[in-house]
Amino acid sequence: MFKLPQEIKNIFEVFKKHDFEIYLVGGAVRDFLLGKTPTNFDFTTNALPAQIQKLFPESFYNNNYGTVSIPLKSDAIVEITPFRKESDYQDYRHPEKIEWAKTLEEDLSRRDFTINTIAYDGKKIIDPFKGQDDLKNKIIKTVGDPDKRFSEDALRLIRAIRFASQLGFLIEEKTRQSIEKNSELITKISWERIRDEFLKILKSDHPSEGVLFLRNTKLLKYILPELDICFAIPQKSPKRHHIYDVGTHLVMSLKYCPSKDEITRFATLIHDIGKAQTFKKDEKTGLITFYNHEVIGKKLAEKIADRFKLSNKQKEKLVRLVQYHQFTVSEIQTDKAIRRFIRQVGKEYLQDILDLRVGDRVGSGAKPTSWRFELFKKRLIEVQKQPFKITDLKINGNEIMKILNIKPGPKVGQVLKKLFDDVVNKKIENKKEVLIKEVKRLGNI
Repeated sequence: MFKLPQEIKNIFEVFKKHDFEIYLVGGAVRDFLLGKTPTNFDFTTNALPAQIQKLFPESFYNNNYGTVSIPLKSDAIVEITPFRKESDYQDYRHPEKIEWAKTLEEDLSRRDFTINTIAYDGKKIIDPFKGQDDLKNKIIKTVGDPDKRFSEDALRLIRAIRFASQLGFLIEEKTRQSIEKNSELITKISWERIRDEFLKILKSDHPSEGVLFLRNTKLLKYILPELDICFAIPQKSPKRHHIYDVGTHLVMSLKYCPSKDEITRFATLIHDIGKAQTFKKDEKTGLITFYNHEVIGKKLAEKIADRFKLSNKQKEKLVRLVQYHQFTVSEIQTDKAIRRFIRQVGKEYLQDILDLRVGDRVGSGAKPTSWRFELFKKRLIEVQKQPFKITDLKINGNEIMKILNIKPGPKVGQVLKKLFDDVVNKKIENKKEVLIKEVKRLGNI
């Protein structure tokens, strides 16, 4: 029925040859039914870990949940877990003990959502909880009592929203109500786990809808309270182009950000969070201002990056994009001003901050671009053709010493600096023959 890779077919054959039950479960089956090509293959079986390892000597087993990993020649790793029973959960995340089940249905009944309880034995589909119906109806629904499922493992609260964001599904009403009712349980989960799920939401095909799901189920106030309060901050006032409150603007900015990078999308989502603390409204004119909101935003971005346990590189990028998102776009900007902007943001993040600006513009009700913005992008390209540091010159200190017949000393640095300044100010070209001629001229002064 499914077009399986040969290595996966071989696993079915080995288990069946030794009279064990074996089923493909979870994401791989779901992807096949949705017409996608799976990237991970998970199995469940009535064989115990020791028996699995006997069938596959190259496998390894180093966890408390009975999962045996089998490396394939394609460099993929297949995970096989024996049938397991439901059990009591000690910390809203991990079961107190692992008990083996006797049947497939017993194992499937402990899983999170119906769309993840569809199994495949190599020939036919087994679907005791009607997961295929929910796939067709594009619904995320828990297996059995949602309160029980979420109290067992609170990470499922955000996983439900992650699946909805990735698949473009809705959340079944009882399941949604239970997420809202149990939302505070997300505080029992480690930030590393929350981060991984949240970044998957941002990287999905429907990130803005995912963030709105988080807000509507009350999860956002525990995960990103800095964003949650922004929905209460108005922006519409005389002489301002904004048509949304700050929170809605940020979600709309995320929706229209053209970047697929999750950190760029993260920065787009939080670029204006400093406005909640800098909001001021003139009672006479009705004018709303947010002076220095990017300064406050930078500090908040740093705290958010630390809370989400982002890597140093991810934090640097997130903070820098938030800090400099207010960059000026003007036809009268000097090359010096544009060079300063490039240095501040960093060459590697230029496209990211341009993508953020596009999201910001459309998320404010404006068009994606303007003639000034297009001119600015062209000038960014042109200015980058100029040297940014002395080492970018087409001549170095050793060559200068040779031309002027001098030894290492302050004179070399002075000449290099003069050459660099003249090139930056377009007095001379950054060409070797031009620079050599200028060095000789400077040596005669």
